[in-house]
Amino acid sequence: MSWSRIRRLKPAWGNPFGQQASLRTKLVALLLPAMLGIAALSLWATHADAVGSANAAYDRSLLGAIKALDLNVSTASGGLAVELPYRLFEFFQLTATGEVYFRVATADGLVEIGHPDLPRPPRAPRLGEPVFYDASYFGEPVRVGAYVRPLERPVGAAQEVMIQVAESTASRTQFTRRFVQRAAWRDAALLAVMLASVALALWLALRPVARLARLTAQRASDDLRPLEAAGLPRDIAPLVDAVNQQLARTDALMTERRRFIDDASHQLRTPLATLRAQVDYALREPDSVRARQALQALSGALDNAVRATNQLLALARSDAAAVQPEPFDAAELARETALALLPEARARGIDLGVDAPAESCPTGGDRALLGQALANLLHNAIHHGRAQGVVTVQVAADTQGCSLAVLDDGPGVDEALLPSLGQRFAKGRGSSGSGLGLAIAESVMARHGGQLRVQARDDGPGLKAVLWWPHP
Repeated sequence: MSWSRIRRLKPAWGNPFGQQASLRTKLVALLLPAMLGIAALSLWATHADAVGSANAAYDRSLLGAIKALDLNVSTASGGLAVELPYRLFEFFQLTATGEVYFRVATADGLVEIGHPDLPRPPRAPRLGEPVFYDASYFGEPVRVGAYVRPLERPVGAAQEVMIQVAESTASRTQFTRRFVQRAAWRDAALLAVMLASVALALWLALRPVARLARLTAQRASDDLRPLEAAGLPRDIAPLVDAVNQQLARTDALMTERRRFIDDASHQLRTPLATLRAQVDYALREPDSVRARQALQALSGALDNAVRATNQLLALARSDAAAVQPEPFDAAELARETALALLPEARARGIDLGVDAPAESCPTGGDRALLGQALANLLHNAIHHGRAQGVVTVQVAADTQGCSLAVLDDGPGVDEALLPSLGQRFAKGRGSSGSGLGLAIAESVMARHGGQLRVQARDDGPGLKAVLWWPHP
């Protein structure tokens, strides 16, 4: 492996928040600093409690020594005396784990017994209230207790006596260290148990996700059924719902593709066979007049095949193309579409007109798709309505939406067939069309959130086909 390859891999190994890191690694990396911080705070609090507890215990011992000394302080001889202090401190040293020092002195410091250079209190003690403080004596840390009380008999000018007892803090430090070490081992074990518990909980929580991934990987490539969300954590449910929505969209897209292929094969197979038969007939016909008639029929069949192909492409576009809404004038769209089909209407002697408000009729939507839908309705009315008849495009709008209606005065359609109009290849009785015009209009309306209505006219014979869609 080259050095550049190693450098590319290094961030994925070293960074627990990298894209390749697992969810377990990321969660542990997020939880571990917090756990370590809590453990450090716990150790600090434990150390503070241990020091406080040790100080309280040793201070009580120092206070006992101070009181014992105080009982042996005497001023009966006119001076300051302490009876049997060394034997007394031999006893204290037996119970202590380090050296013990004492000092008994008048308040003015002129009379001292014991260790005269014992460190003084940082502040003057109050009468009858012992104080305890840390100090250093002969380079060794000591804990000192000091007590001041009035003398029964003044010693010179001094009215008060100070009693100090000091003990090495080695035993206290050793006790605190052992206490904190035990707490550290306890916290480390607790941290290990917590990490193991988190890892186990993650493993148990992610088992349904792993099972879902395994079942999904075992699926066939064309299996687009929704994923089962039962048993999954609530936090994973939105992801499964999003995947199911994507699967539904993919399934719909695959269905549309299969439908287009079926439509194309269904719609083009018969015209192509007819074209083939007409070509073979024209080639075999020796009579030039009949051959010309066959070619004219062939030309008409080609026109029908071209129109069927264009309708298939328009249907595929209306099903799959993204709607591109834009503001436009519905009356202007109706006039443009009618004008484009005016030659076809004149060829059949049909009076084609547009009934629209004098003012503009603003709306919005995909103008090209809506124009295609209206053109299909007009084409059906022109070619399947009554020859020498009347076809009218009505434009209307309100606060909710806009409508384009195509009315003809032809024979109409049996009432039993009206509900099926708009489905692919659904045709009225006797119709020679492909049955795709209304399907295209139905698809365009569905893409715009509207609807296609085909019904018999109330004011006479014929059909009324209405395109309605809401304003965007």
